[in-house]
Amino acid sequence: MKKLRVGVVGVGYLGKFHAEKYAAMDDVDLVGVTDINRKQVEKIAKEVGTTGYTDYRKLFGKVDAVSIVVPTPLHYRIGKDFLENDVDMLLEKPMTESLNEADELIDIAESRGLIIQVGHLERYNPAVVPLKNIVKKPRFIESHRLSVYNERGTDVSVVLDLMIHDIDIILNYVGSEVKAINAAGISVISQYPDIANARIEFKNGCVANVTASRISGKNERKIRLFQKDAYISVDFANREINIVKKGNDSGNANLIPGMTSDLLRFTDGDALEDELKAFVKNVKRREVPEVSGRVGREALKIALSIMDQINTTSNMVKVG
Repeated sequence: MKKLRVGVVGVGYLGKFHAEKYAAMDDVDLVGVTDINRKQVEKIAKEVGTTGYTDYRKLFGKVDAVSIVVPTPLHYRIGKDFLENDVDMLLEKPMTESLNEADELIDIAESRGLIIQVGHLERYNPAVVPLKNIVKKPRFIESHRLSVYNERGTDVSVVLDLMIHDIDIILNYVGSEVKAINAAGISVISQYPDIANARIEFKNGCVANVTASRISGKNERKIRLFQKDAYISVDFANREINIVKKGNDSGNANLIPGMTSDLLRFTDGDALEDELKAFVKNVKRREVPEVSGRVGREALKIALSIMDQINTTSNMVKVG
């Protein structure tokens, strides 16, 4: 079986894990890793048994596919260079800084028959995958993504750094166009908003209240979805789903009368490994990824609309 030739651009905190996962795959040949930090790239290259470069362009002609794990402001330029050299890519989220940049990358990929997969890692969380069989037409959604301060990721706002994960998941399960957004946020430590809240109204009547903070005293990643006859609570960090729905409560006084509760735990699974394996499969089979460039663009569109409202302090942003 011919191995897929893969490279990793950027081997900092997250990129080094990409390199390790690829190096362990039997059907992948990790041709090389790149980073502007020579000491770091040489260290990671030695650990995973590949060649290290300080110039990502050294991978041109050597790889079939690449993971781009660099700061967001560099996504467009580096991504465009690889597409123009006919390389499929997994581009970390958010895919770009602007919709124009995203559109150009998508246009180049589609004109050349190339694959863009956007790294919305939470889609592969073991507690998220089963939701496709549980969530049915939610009417109200509430999400909280809180993190203790970490300088990594502060090159963009908390909306593009953290909230966009939940935006992507919410868009996927609501399946409706956005009608309006009401948002607020403030900068506390970095030059960009560090805490933000958005109320997203959909054309089908669903409403989502989304909060993200990177200056919290604790780490928390939870989402609650309310639909007819059921309430679903998902704890991403602990990989748990709690389903409360109509049924025989068996006399359990702790439950709402007439409701039953079912707690599902998912101890197995590696979200990053599953994401990268999906990318490899998509490249080999020439299949459209679950989180394609166009899907990543939709999450970016809503995130940028939220940022526009925060920046202009207007009362309502219409999305159309």
